[in-house]
Amino acid sequence: MNQHRITALKRQAKRRDRVSVFVDGKYAFSLQEMVAARLTIGQELTEEDVHHLQELDTIEQAYDRALRYLSYRPRSEEEMARYLEGKGLAPEQIESVLNRLRCANLVNDQEFARFWVENREAFRPRGRLALRAELQQKGIDRRAVEAAISAVDEEAGAIKAAERYVRRLADLDRQRFFQRLLGFLQRRGFGYEVSWRVTERFWQQIQAEERGSDKRALPDNT
Repeated sequence: MNQHRITALKRQAKRRDRVSVFVDGKYAFSLQEMVAARLTIGQELTEEDVHHLQELDTIEQAYDRALRYLSYRPRSEEEMARYLEGKGLAPEQIESVLNRLRCANLVNDQEFARFWVENREAFRPRGRLALRAELQQKGIDRRAVEAAISAVDEEAGAIKAAERYVRRLADLDRQRFFQRLLGFLQRRGFGYEVSWRVTERFWQQIQAEERGSDKRALPDNT
């Protein structure tokens, strides 16, 4: 088995996280700093050693990419696996990266499901039907999905969602108002009964405001 000797290890000028490895006096390959840290000048390498180092380097680079992907928002395991697959990683490499992320609690589908529901409730309210579908699309298993959505207050969410939309419907007659707002809420996954109650609530509110406005507009004849 041919062996080669490491003659130099040099940090790259443009990529400070990578180290150039020189073998037998010539540049041979580069490695992530974490992988190169196990090497020393004078160390002998076989072709198998080089292949193993390059495999570790691929996984280390993928792990760094995964961390950057997580920096935008939490990810489900399936989201992360799809992302890494899109970067050309083999299944066993993907599993290696996922294992590291799991051990660091950086991917956790139960916590992700809770995050997703809380984020939706705060910024873009959705009913249980929509939340269930969204989480299932992200690969969350059924038990984690049901646990995450079990405490959702659909009526409060529907009211919050409707508040941002209802004013543009104020000039419609009752039939068209109900068609528009009811459809809007159901498209966001709220159940029919909840959607109907919230639509009726806002219709009555608008009518009460209009009656109050009409009274204020009447002339004072006293």
